[in-house]
Amino acid sequence: MAEDQDKLAAEWAAALAEEGAASKDAAEEDLADAWASALAEQEGKPDAGASSEAELADQWAKALADEEATKVQREKKQKQLAAQSQDFQYKDLTAEAKAQRTGSESLRRDLEFILDIPLEVSAQLGSTKLLINELLQLGQGSVIELNKLAGEPLEILVNGKLVARGEAVVINEKFGVRLTDIISPIERVKQLA
Repeated sequence: MAEDQDKLAAEWAAALAEEGAASKDAAEEDLADAWASALAEQEGKPDAGASSEAELADQWAKALADEEATKVQREKKQKQLAAQSQDFQYKDLTAEAKAQRTGSESLRRDLEFILDIPLEVSAQLGSTKLLINELLQLGQGSVIELNKLAGEPLEILVNGKLVARGEAVVINEKFGVRLTDIISPIERVKQLA
């Protein structure tokens, strides 16, 4: 009888391997528990004979029927989900997107996204380098010599990059800059290098 049990266990293991034992679900675990309890009962009653084998066969039949019912329900649910996901139709928006991109209106709309970005604009009269010793000796009335000549235009910097040149003016008691030269895009690219 122990040989029959071992043979039956080996057949069960082979059947599980064929069905993908790597991904057991709850029904297969219940079936394995039923098999283990049936074996434990049979080992507890060595002289049970034909009646325990009939009970074991009934338990097997019930477990297999439960497993088959679970598979059918799972397949039915998957078919329902697949049918639901195929019902939705997407609208083709490519023609509308291409139509909106044409003309100056789309260019204006694209630029509106960046129009509110703040930039720091500064006018640079000139610059120089000093030693720390020279800096410490500066006092009120000291003169610092710059690298620009008198009458040379001021440099207009936007976020630290040269974009124009101009001359200093006074408007309503405030300094201003009159632009005399705008740097071309090619020159701006050269300055980045």
